[in-house]
Amino acid sequence: MIKKENTIGEILRMSPKAANVLMKFGMGCLGCPSATMESLEEACLVHDLDINEVLNKLNGEI
Repeated sequence: MIKKENTIGEILRMSPKAANVLMKFGMGCLGCPSATMESLEEACLVHDLDINEVLNKLNGEI
């Protein structure tokens, strides 16, 4: 189960499908070093996204 504290890098390792979900939310630079080290919560703040919506979608896909 993906949690808000997981880093983007961890999420991508958990599920390859996560990349498509995150990109649909506008997170296009998933491979950059800082993106892979930031938490999902931090990424959602940067992209002005609802963390619960993103988590629900990610956990529904894996």
